[in-house]
Formats: sequence, C-alpha cells, structure tokens
Amino acid sequence: MSQSVAEATPPSADVSELIVQEKHFHHTLGFWSLTATSFGGIIGSGWLFGAFYGAQLAGPAALISWVIAAVAIALVSLVLVELGASRPEAGGSVRWPLYANGRIVGTTFGWTVLLGLFTDTEVLAVTQYLSHYWPWLYSGSSLSASGIGIAAALEAVLVVLNWFGIRLFARVNLAVTWVKFIVPAITVIALFASGFHGSNLTSAGGFAPYGGSAILSAIASGGLIYALNGFQPPVDLSGEARNPRRDIPRAILLAIAASAVLYILLQLAFLVAIPHSLLAHGWRGISFTSPFGQLALAVNLGWLSSLLYVDAVISPSGSEFVGTAEAARQTYALAKSRLLPRYFLSVSGKTGVPYRALLLNFVLGLLVLIPLHSWITLVTYLSDVFVLTYAVSAVAAGTFRSAAPTRLSGWIPGIKWIAPVSFILSTEIAYWSGWSNLRVAFPVTLAGVVLFYFVRVKDRPLVDDIKAGAWLAAYLLVLVLFSGIGSFGGQGWIGQPWDSIIVALVSAGIYWWAVRAGSQHIEATAGQDVADSPAVSDALSAVAVAAAVPAQAGTATPGAAASGVADSPAATAGEADKPEGPTGT
Repeated sequence: MSQSVAEATPPSADVSELIVQEKHFHHTLGFWSLTATSFGGIIGSGWLFGAFYGAQLAGPAALISWVIAAVAIALVSLVLVELGASRPEAGGSVRWPLYANGRIVGTTFGWTVLLGLFTDTEVLAVTQYLSHYWPWLYSGSSLSASGIGIAAALEAVLVVLNWFGIRLFARVNLAVTWVKFIVPAITVIALFASGFHGSNLTSAGGFAPYGGSAILSAIASGGLIYALNGFQPPVDLSGEARNPRRDIPRAILLAIAASAVLYILLQLAFLVAIPHSLLAHGWRGISFTSPFGQLALAVNLGWLSSLLYVDAVISPSGSEFVGTAEAARQTYALAKSRLLPRYFLSVSGKTGVPYRALLLNFVLGLLVLIPLHSWITLVTYLSDVFVLTYAVSAVAAGTFRSAAPTRLSGWIPGIKWIAPVSFILSTEIAYWSGWSNLRVAFPVTLAGVVLFYFVRVKDRPLVDDIKAGAWLAAYLLVLVLFSGIGSFGGQGWIGQPWDSIIVALVSAGIYWWAVRAGSQHIEATAGQDVADSPAVSDALSAVAVAAAVPAQAGTATPGAAASGVADSPAATAGEADKPEGPTGT
C-alpha cells in the first residue's frame, strides 16, 4: 500500500491499531548497536560447547562442518538481509511468511516461534558451567530446586534490563559484546600457546574418523547451526532501527563474518590443545561437562579456566539478553498475526517496549525450567526448527521477487538464485541432522498446520488458505519420510550420496511449488485491508522507513529524542549519552 493509497482509503480499525502501536517503537538503533545485537546473539553458549560436540561427532573434520555451516548461514542471512532491508517491521521474521504465503505457513511458523519460547538453552548453558563449582544446581540430569531459583533470578534480571527501553538495552549490550569477543579471542591465543599438537588432526582415527556423514550430521546435531544462528536480532528489531535499509545488511554480514572466523579458530584451538592421553578412546571418548574450562585445567591454564567460568555466565547471559528483546518483538508479532490474544498487541508509548509480550515470555521461560536437561538435546531440536525458519524465509523472498518485486529493495543482487539455493541447503541440513531428531522435531512442527484450522479467521474461503500453504505440510512429511528411509540414522534403503541428491531435487520442486502458490496468494489478496495482507506489510514498513528519514536529515524522531543512544564502540568509554550524528556510525 503506497502512501497515497493509504491516504485515499482509510485503513480498517484493526490495521489502524497496528500502525499506532508500530509508531510507539523508538527508532534509535544505528549500525554499531545493530552489529552488537547480531554478534551478541551469535556468540553465546554455542562457543562454550560447539567445538567440543563438533569434535566428538566428527573429529578434526569438524573444521569442515564449521565451514559448511558458515556458508549455509551466509546464504540464509542474505535472504533475511534482503527481507529486513526491504520490509523493516518489529518481529519481521514472524510476519514475512504470513504476508508471502498465507495463514497456514504463517500459523505453522508462528507455532515454531512459540515452541522456541519454551526452550531456555542459554540459561541452561550458564547453569551447566556453574555446576562445576556448584554441583547442587543439578539433581541428576535436571535442575534442582536451587538451580531453578538461580535460573529464574537470571531471567528476571534480563527482563528488568529490557524493561526500561531500547536505550539501556543498547548500551548494556554494546559493553557485554566487547567482553564476548575478547574472552574467546584470549582463549584461542592461550590454547595455541599452551602447546600446538598438530598430530591431533590426523591421529585417533585420522582427520575424518567417523566418515563423511558425521561431518554433515555435526552441523545440526553438534549445535554448529545453533551456534551461528543468532544473527537475526537486527531483523526483528528493524522496526527500531534508525536507518534499517542502510544499516541492517552491513550489521548482519559483519557479525556473521567475524563470528564464523572466531568459531573456526576456537574449533582448531580445541583440537590441537587436547592432550594425547585424552584421545586414547578416540574423539568420542572425550567427556567434558564444561569443555573449554576443563580443557584449560588439563593444559595447566588455571587462570584461563577461571576466566572461562566467569564468561560462561556472561556470554550466554548476553545472548539471552538479546534474545529476550528479540523474543518480545516476536511475541508482539504473533499477536499482530492473531496467533496470540490482541491483549499482547501493545507497545509502551513512553519506552517503546512491548511490556505484555515481555512478561508473557518471562512466565513461559519459568515454566520450562523444571524439565530442562541437556544443552545438546535442546540445541539439536532447536537447530531443526531454525532450519525451518530459514527455508520458509527463502520461500518468502522468492515469492516477493516473483509476484511483487517492488516489495524487495534489491540490496542483495542474485536473490533469484540465492533464495532457492538457501532453501535447498536448509533442507539438506535438516535432513543431515538425522532420523532420531527429525522424527520428533518436524511432527511437532507439523502440529502447527492442525493449529491453523482452530485459530483461523474465517474471512476468506478455507480452500484459498489450503492452496497457499499445502506445500509446507507436504514438505514436512516428505522430509520426515526420506529421513526414515535414508542413510542418516534411517533404514539406509537409499545410500549416500544418492539420498542427499534426491532430497535436493525434491526440495527444488517444492520450492517452485511454494513460490508459485505464494505468488497466487499475493495476487489474490492485493489491496485487501486485513492485518495479514501484503498491503499492510507496506504500511507497517513505511512507518519504520519514514522514521529513519528525519534522522538522516539531522532531525531526531520523537522516539529518538526520548531514547537516543550513542552508537559507536566508544559508547562504553564515556560517549554513551551523546546521540549519533546525522548519518550514523
């Protein structure tokens, strides 16, 4: 909906409410703040555990797993960068599949977001590391009553820090991000200096002791995709960016590049620092509960071990801090999509914070503390769910490009081929995670299709919704079927590499079907003034873009005046109270 159309045809009451709430957000995040949210989201518990589980699953060949994961994330990020720069909106990652492919896809994707709210992996990582000093945090494999209390207190602190607006959030996160970069860098240098055992890369069964399939399986099952996944916060905070179309692409790409290099160096340092005596039973014989901390002690780096146990609280807490802000916007977006009561469709005009969504997430987080067990168990499930978000986002980008190319900014050249390649690669990663994971994760996700029937708004024929979204149900079922008969934990009826080739070909066909169905959906809903139509996406994106115009001209927006932050690395050195210049930093 262009501005002239919006003025000529007054929006419905529902759409008007969305626009009012969207204008309550404070547009204060510039390039460095957005980069810090992306980097801070990536470097969390993943760096504390990823290298260990990668080595355990694939041996030294985990280095290849990290490269593949980094390439996959880079391709996926290009899709989300294009969407974020073109369609900036609070909780945008939740909304784009709904706009592009209709309510079945939007509801199922929203369901996976809700499931994500029930998994506190970062809090679990903190307690798992702290249990080295405080074993009473756990009773068997679950958190004890005291452990639950500690975890709940940590969650409460993060909610409070998010409560007072984006200005405090940005300043705190920028400071924490510096720590999250410096400590892993010190770890790499110290482990290399402690003794570079290059022979570790070829001993204990060779470079790839568990074969090629283990290299691929480690990407999801070892938590590598999960470790690299946290780059998305700038996308969901795009409705609060000072200049989303300029800063979001640069911020995300810089954060991914820096994180990928850091993770690969951490993996190499872990591999070459392991004492030969610990490899007597191979890489799968290594047993750590606090991998880098215990490794530091094994190589007589007590000071590094102490530093790592402190950072084991800071890094995951920092990621959870960013995740708390992002999840609040996603929950708010779920209310916009009518998957949650409209009570949660509320943003404070004073602070620009969706308080009700923030509190709901806190309560849900408390509910899941009781059954928490292993970090890797939750991460494996979440990795499959994340892969679904990548695939659906790729379809959304392809759909917009096909049916409504003016709704994409064209910031990423080649999106025509990047989107389908991203979809196929995301599908392969999900397939490689193995039958034991997919048989649980994807049927649970498929429940979102059933949920759609009960929550759907009956303002259009059911058959129209089915035509737009049937591809997703078929996609999930086919993927689970191939996983069951394939070579990655399945029956092995189709061996390597033919199973992966067939999955790639089938996913290419489903991508074509999905884009075609989405294009027909956009054409059918063109001009409709309902909360999930592409025209409403235009209106809400226009709010975010319009707010950036005064900032570029040197005039602060109302939100920025109330909540400005310094947006440069110097913010932690006394510059935090000075607003950014006209062009940002």
